Amino acid sequence: MLLNVVAVAFGVGLWQVLASAGVEGLPGPASVAQRGWQLLANGTLEGDILASLRRVLIGFALGSLLAVPVGFLMGWYPWARGLLEPYVQFFRAVPPLALIPMAIVLLGIGETPKIFVIFLAAFLSSVVAAYQGVVDVDRTLIDAARVLGASDWEIFRRVVVPAASPFILVGMRIGLGSAWGTLVAAELIAAQEGLGFRMQQAELYYDLPTIFVSLIAIGTLGLLMDRLLQRVERRITRWQERR
Repeated sequence: MLLNVVAVAFGVGLWQVLASAGVEGLPGPASVAQRGWQLLANGTLEGDILASLRRVLIGFALGSLLAVPVGFLMGWYPWARGLLEPYVQFFRAVPPLALIPMAIVLLGIGETPKIFVIFLAAFLSSVVAAYQGVVDVDRTLIDAARVLGASDWEIFRRVVVPAASPFILVGMRIGLGSAWGTLVAAELIAAQEGLGFRMQQAELYYDLPTIFVSLIAIGTLGLLMDRLLQRVERRITRWQERR
């Protein structure tokens, strides 16, 4: 924690030095903080945060919930891997942002296409991790469980799921980052509020302080959510050896 604080202080100090040195267009920390307070005081920042947070949470939750069973199916059953893997790999090669025009045409301009694009980014990042976690389970553990008379369901529940859980949680962290990374583009779809929307509006007026406020809000929210997932990961995987 101390090193985190030192790193943040160093970054803010470097930012102030660059702004004081007259880097063209770069606002200083004070002007960004002042603009952030203005947006917070009139309720704009709070509304944007809630709108973006809602979209990310829904898309991320849906993507993670679907990625875990799909990854388990691909890793446990060869026939499921043969059926599903081509589609997973195909869509992994297509950036979610490239699907925005299709999402608008098929789903309209409401909340659904925004959440769909975020969902897809989270799902594709998480499903591969879940699949790899099942594939990498030590066969010795599975064979030992079978020798002791465990059924396939017991093996899956008591051996495969615990062994794959670290991979799943790492995949969820990557998926969370992808969800936040896709947010700004998702809010291109006729949004009326949100951090990405606010950045796009500020760009039209060359309002750099507002852009910085939105960037800092996105980064801070993403960092806090990632730390929360880290805590969950430590609790669930306490049995693992750690370096």
